[in-house]
Amino acid sequence: MMNYIWSFMLIFSFISAVFSGKMNLLSDAVINSGQDAINLIINLSGMMCLWGGIMKIAEKSGLTMKISKLLSPLFSLLYKNVKKDSKTAEAMSMNVTANLLGLGNAATPLGLEAMKRMQAENNDKTRATDDMIIFVVMNSAAMRLIPTTVATLRTQFGSENPMEIMPATWLSTLLSLCAGIITAKFFMKFKNKKTHSFTFLKRGEAK
Repeated sequence: MMNYIWSFMLIFSFISAVFSGKMNLLSDAVINSGQDAINLIINLSGMMCLWGGIMKIAEKSGLTMKISKLLSPLFSLLYKNVKKDSKTAEAMSMNVTANLLGLGNAATPLGLEAMKRMQAENNDKTRATDDMIIFVVMNSAAMRLIPTTVATLRTQFGSENPMEIMPATWLSTLLSLCAGIITAKFFMKFKNKKTHSFTFLKRGEAK
């Protein structure tokens, strides 16, 4: 789907530039955007390497397992089938920790690893479990304690106090996280009731 969207944007931009007689502006935008993208990658790569290394050290030192145990009460409330000291719980805790530090890119491979482990334990490979759905919701509306990536971008563009957004980040991500989880739990409850009723009906018809 994204390929179609990007293709449409490129074609529409080219046609608009041709009919408006502003091909020179389009050419300048293409060149400048490429340069800006490279500069952004360079500026973010140092931060990502630093925190990615810290997360690897935390994994090797056993810190992630301790974080997993610390988060186990929360996991017990949100996830029904994730065992406290399992590799799945460890991968999930590392993902949550990376998100709390504002490291979305570093959290992605950790989240994929956790999803892979949950899928391996999934009896129906064609459908996501409730635990997998909640995990995706938590990643989509991830709580941020330290907005590292955004602070780096603010520093790049000359912000004198790049971390001043922290209170607003805490509030907005907490609200989005709560809203996402409550909505997901509501639809899960509705889905489970519907499935249970359908199963009961089928059994009644069989009799």
